[in-house]
Amino acid sequence: MDTLFQQIINGLSIGSVYALIAVGYSLVYSILLFSNFAHGGFLVIGGYICYYCLVKANVNIWIASLGALVGAGIAAVLVERFAYRPIRERTSLTLYMLIASMGMSIVIENLFVVTVGGRYKALPEVIPMTPVSVFGLATTSAFDILSLVTAVVFLIALQLFLSKTKWGLAIRAASYNLRITGLMGVNVNRLIAIVFFVAGMLAAVGGIFLSARYTLFPQLGGITTKAFVAAVIGGLGSLPGAVVGSLILGLAEMLTTGFLSSQFRDLIVFFLLIATLIVRPSGLFGRSVGEKV
Repeated sequence: MDTLFQQIINGLSIGSVYALIAVGYSLVYSILLFSNFAHGGFLVIGGYICYYCLVKANVNIWIASLGALVGAGIAAVLVERFAYRPIRERTSLTLYMLIASMGMSIVIENLFVVTVGGRYKALPEVIPMTPVSVFGLATTSAFDILSLVTAVVFLIALQLFLSKTKWGLAIRAASYNLRITGLMGVNVNRLIAIVFFVAGMLAAVGGIFLSARYTLFPQLGGITTKAFVAAVIGGLGSLPGAVVGSLILGLAEMLTTGFLSSQFRDLIVFFLLIATLIVRPSGLFGRSVGEKV
């Protein structure tokens, strides 16, 4: 029973980090109907900014994290401006942006390989890893509790932004019809830039925690594949779906590791993906949509 409870906590912790990344996927998809596979690059950018701020600039984790969030957000906006917008203005087919995002993912990864090298880097121990007893039922690390709480705070902040602000209202409207939203007087290019900035910031939060949990290296963005799977399971374009799908995936991974073997983790993840696509292609909370023009 103790093992079960502990694996559930670990699953919620890693699932909450997946949720931050998956929500970024879903935000972009809800507006432009394409999956931004360069999203993992923003995660890596955030991780490296945080690392160099801590190691080279000797600032505290709060300033380093703020720099990472802003830097990754700006990088996401620049990618949208110079890689996606020219394509979007020439054609309504999102396939070309999908292909461009794959190219940008490789570009970002290799930029880090040729500039900082491919060696693994460990973040300084600025995030506590001390054991914590949870209601006397199980023992987990302070890191897992902190990552879960941080993810919840950011997801609540995102929900408040979408429901209480003018740009949040515009984003929700654009998720139904981007063209009509533009005809109503909304600056579509600015709206899309805001969406990419928010998605980049959320990816950076995930990048910081994943870098601290594992290590930092240029290919770390590949882990966003699992966040993308979680977004598909929950329903691409659905933010609640992205969160639920991520928690399901995190719990499935940790329970598989705890009671079967870590070798089955990826097998379970992609089995859930295939099962979802067969049984409910639109995901748990998704809806069938067509091309937005």
